[in-house]
Amino acid sequence: MSENNENFLSLVHVARTAKVTTGGRRFSFATIVIAGNKNGMVGMGTGKASEVLEANKKAENEAKKSMIRIPLKEGRTIHHDVVGKFGSGLVKMRSAPPGTGNIAPGPIRTICEALGIKDIVVKSLGSSNPHNMIKAALNALKNTCSPKYISDKRGKKVGEIISRRESKVK
Repeated sequence: MSENNENFLSLVHVARTAKVTTGGRRFSFATIVIAGNKNGMVGMGTGKASEVLEANKKAENEAKKSMIRIPLKEGRTIHHDVVGKFGSGLVKMRSAPPGTGNIAPGPIRTICEALGIKDIVVKSLGSSNPHNMIKAALNALKNTCSPKYISDKRGKKVGEIISRRESKVK
């Protein structure tokens, strides 16, 4: 929706529901918003109201509050391949070499833009519901670890972790 120097907000989905009453139909709206800083932080928020603008405002506030930090490799991609699942949604994310671009389905592409990821390949299996896709992608991103974190956890040097990973790939 709007883009500032630091904050990125994007309206991903708007759903309209109708309640039938004796006087006619009463409409309400539900929105999903993605917030990020384009430097490794992203959050998702949902909002419901009788007006789209009110629902959007609620979702924006929730998205800003629920932001999480994701470690990025060279500020352009994720460190390793990850799989995320939520409900019937399954998302597979793969790191990509420079110049690949952001190859991802709609709602997940917005998450990658909000994070600042420039090179990634994402495959969405199962549900195409935006709620399930976004939550599965966020679950996958939460499972990413930087080599520094892994080396600290194992008590080894970063070079040992990275060299071992590269030898497995070949």
